[in-house]
Amino acid sequence: MTAPLPDGDEFSVSPDAPKRTASSASPKRKNAAPTRATLARKWAYLVTSTAYLPYTHAQIEEHFAALLDEVFAAVLSDDAEPAQATEAGARLVALRCVGPDSLRRTMEVLGKGLLHEPELRSVKSLPERVLQVLGALASGYGEALRESIQTQQEDLSRTLVTLERETRRELVLTQARFEQLFTGSATGVAVTRVDGRVQRVNPKFAELLNRPVADLIGLNLYDLVHPEDAEGLREGYRKLLEGESQRLELSRRLVTDDEEPTWAGFTGSVIRDPAGEAQQLITLVDGDTDVSLLQRQLSRQALHDPLTGLPNRQFFGTRLEKALRHADPAFGVTVFHLDLDGFSLIAGGLGQKQSDDLLKNVAAKLRVVVGGEDALVARLGGDEFGILIQNTAASPDVATVIGMINQELSEPVYLEGGSGVAVSACVGVVHRPPRDMPPTELLRVSDMTLRRAQANGYRQWALSDSALDTRERHEFSLAVSMAGAWEIGELEVNFRPLTWLADSRPAGIEARLAWNHPRHGRIGHDTCVRFADETGLIVPLGEWLIRTACEEADDRLTMVVGLTPHQAADPDLVGSVRSVLAATGLGPSRLRLGFPAGAVLADLGETVDNLHLLEEIGVDAELQDFGVAGDVVCLVDVPVRTVRIAPRLAERRTEPLAERSLRNLIETANMAGATVIADGIDSTGDAGWWQSVGAHIGAGRYFG
Repeated sequence: MTAPLPDGDEFSVSPDAPKRTASSASPKRKNAAPTRATLARKWAYLVTSTAYLPYTHAQIEEHFAALLDEVFAAVLSDDAEPAQATEAGARLVALRCVGPDSLRRTMEVLGKGLLHEPELRSVKSLPERVLQVLGALASGYGEALRESIQTQQEDLSRTLVTLERETRRELVLTQARFEQLFTGSATGVAVTRVDGRVQRVNPKFAELLNRPVADLIGLNLYDLVHPEDAEGLREGYRKLLEGESQRLELSRRLVTDDEEPTWAGFTGSVIRDPAGEAQQLITLVDGDTDVSLLQRQLSRQALHDPLTGLPNRQFFGTRLEKALRHADPAFGVTVFHLDLDGFSLIAGGLGQKQSDDLLKNVAAKLRVVVGGEDALVARLGGDEFGILIQNTAASPDVATVIGMINQELSEPVYLEGGSGVAVSACVGVVHRPPRDMPPTELLRVSDMTLRRAQANGYRQWALSDSALDTRERHEFSLAVSMAGAWEIGELEVNFRPLTWLADSRPAGIEARLAWNHPRHGRIGHDTCVRFADETGLIVPLGEWLIRTACEEADDRLTMVVGLTPHQAADPDLVGSVRSVLAATGLGPSRLRLGFPAGAVLADLGETVDNLHLLEEIGVDAELQDFGVAGDVVCLVDVPVRTVRIAPRLAERRTEPLAERSLRNLIETANMAGATVIADGIDSTGDAGWWQSVGAHIGAGRYFG
């Protein structure tokens, strides 16, 4: 409630406020005693303390002065029912003097003030007249207040009716617009319960599924997508319902009425009540547009082999993860890792087009082999294929599947040009791996198992073995770290003597590698050479070995350095040896290089040419790993004057057949004029035996 505002405020009077006119003012106003003005101000003050009046201080006092004039006129009149007082009460309401205490304060101030006004002393029976006038004022006030309230109620009713009418109209229009959008939308729309149960779908949604609208009501949304995609869609809506995400956008495959999956984009949202509780799910489904079709095509190209159409290694790895997670605990899964035997030879003979046709034919045959199983065939790269089988009680065992693969591949394929080609494969098998094994680890194990099978020849297969796998993984980790070990100085060159068995005179020195590993201790020459050969490090490391040996050699004894098949076949071998000899100043005759007999017999790469070229520059050659009848041919065909018995044959010399073979082999070498070296001599007895069968030089722990 607001008191009269200070003088000087400029506000216009409300149009509802009664206007003061000349006729309503008392003719005696100008001559009235000052007490009338005082009473008017007091009345204004008390009433404005009970209600807010939107006028200035001056305007309020002017209005109440006019009201008091009306009251004075009523008291002075002879009317039994003074109309001026009734009008004054109504004008109080019009001025908004309608506070809870406005009328009471009016009665109090006028009841006391009128009785003491000098102007009214001449009125006969003044107290009774004042009561009569105040009663008329209260009556006019009450009637005006009732009419005002009624008017306000009628206005409110009309407003509410109008608002309701407009709201209903907007609701009808909104519903009509929604129905138009819902039914005419080019996007499929499904309205479901929060559990996915379908309540409404539009025609486009039904069209995408190639099913009538009525058939879809009551089904579950998650049953309308491909089984492999349902869990992802369900997880997306779970996050949406629990507030972990604000919007669902993903692509999934819809299963149409003809069970042909079609890719579609899903956009989901949640309808919640005012309390925030989820009530419905709204799902918008877009069929593949040209852009999304292109995206799918690119995605397929990224996950499939373009030649055979099979899934590629990336796809295979992804499917492995899912298969392991959902595998039947009683049967698990089986992974077959295949590599075609001798495919590079086949490709070289047939040409690119026929080789590609052969790979496509192999892919088709592998699909036939596992056609009755829940299986996936993939091309892992080159001529390698992978098969994943999710086993059941009816699945064939591993050996049966291997037999089916070999039988199917052995059937000749007639390619363009009439060539009938059959292939075979080596297979690494991982049967029922642990469900928590990472796909990358599973593929690594299958690859190692395949390499183990290939080591046994063509058309071989091997089953993964955890103990072997652990050992091989340990060795592989060492092999790949060998280059770093060489760089930081962990590798060194050691020398061991070669001794004439007849009189124990020095016959030469042999350079050998050793690795002082900080965790695994000392790793010997044979293991170091094998690791280097497997990782491709052997050529630079072998050159370093030859250089270091030549730096340590002198002109008194021959320095011997053994080569691996890869070193022996290296076209840069002779040039490298020339450079070493020139840099160290060692005479060529003081260096002897050991060539593996198998590499010489097979004429691997530049092996035989290297032998002849080294002879031309004065470097001797030694035939190492000499141990089969075919190796004898090398003594005739190549310039070799020294042979070293194969360790695998020497270790079995106590067996009658092996002993006889050794005697014959050494006798033949002696007939060819070759010097025979025996390795692994650990005792005087060993040295005596080898001398007795015709060996000339010995090496081993017995000689240091």
